[in-house]
Amino acid sequence: MQSTRAEDEVRAAIAAAEDESASPAERAEMLMEIAMGLQQRPKSAEQILAAVDLYDRALSVCPQDERLLAARIFARKGTALLILPDEGTAALQQARAAFEAAMPSLVDFGRPEELAEAEMNLGLAIQNLAGQHKARITDAISAYQRALRTFDKAHFPKEFAILQNNLATAFLSIPFTDARSKMREALAVQAFEEGLKIVNLIDHPTEYAMLQNNLGNALQYASSSHTLENNLRALDAYDEALKVRLRATMPLEYANTVANKANCLWNLPDDPERPENGNRANVRAAREYYRESREIFSASGQAEKARTVAEALEQIERELLSAAPGDSDQQGGGEHRHLN
Repeated sequence: MQSTRAEDEVRAAIAAAEDESASPAERAEMLMEIAMGLQQRPKSAEQILAAVDLYDRALSVCPQDERLLAARIFARKGTALLILPDEGTAALQQARAAFEAAMPSLVDFGRPEELAEAEMNLGLAIQNLAGQHKARITDAISAYQRALRTFDKAHFPKEFAILQNNLATAFLSIPFTDARSKMREALAVQAFEEGLKIVNLIDHPTEYAMLQNNLGNALQYASSSHTLENNLRALDAYDEALKVRLRATMPLEYANTVANKANCLWNLPDDPERPENGNRANVRAAREYYRESREIFSASGQAEKARTVAEALEQIERELLSAAPGDSDQQGGGEHRHLN
């Protein structure tokens, strides 16, 4: 049913583009608007691909002197390509090219927030490419910082919080191979905390939970002499995220956060005041969180995440089995990939 409706919308868009009573600019705008409708809450990759095709058709009929309209079409095309499922980097490369094509005219003719949105999305495309060694993460950081010139905390709190989150994750993605790595960790934590000063649980629940989850990750994996303190702060952050990320309404986000919480518990003594007594209770709690997150990831087709959690679960099971009954002073833990 959904694919039939998408096909009908595409046919309607093409008919509109061929309507001789409309000017070329009007036809281009109609194609763009129908593509934007297809792109909203898509049910399949085919809908996103159809939207990209309509953006290309819009660009083909857009008059050369309509530079701002063309820039807006390029920017919207880029957002469609960003959400296109793609195991490689082709869609991300095309998204980057689309945002870069939009920039000059947005600078000359666009509203400041249009340019800032394009910069933010360009940063995201570059950051994802950098994760696959196809771009420089510093270019993503620069794009986010340019977007912050407009998306300030006073007038655009939601966008400001998202940018702080993206900046922080970009800082953390730089390999910790030089003397500045601890400074970047501190900048990341600071960015998460800056975002949390602006958004709150009631007005911006999704952004609040995202920032709390990622702050927990930053604290948990920071190379610091205050490991216990950081882990306790991380645990509080995960619990804050879980006020929003409920299994019933946000199962994948819930699974990400409880898996991160399990990682944290695995490395946390049962009694922070007496760490010599071990962490057997926390290890058992971690095991239950791992089991729950594995179940959700498996049911949702998230094979890579399910495998990662299954490996941690297997290790924790071995650890519990190897400890003698009543042996409470064994403290385990390990390094595991955090989930956003």
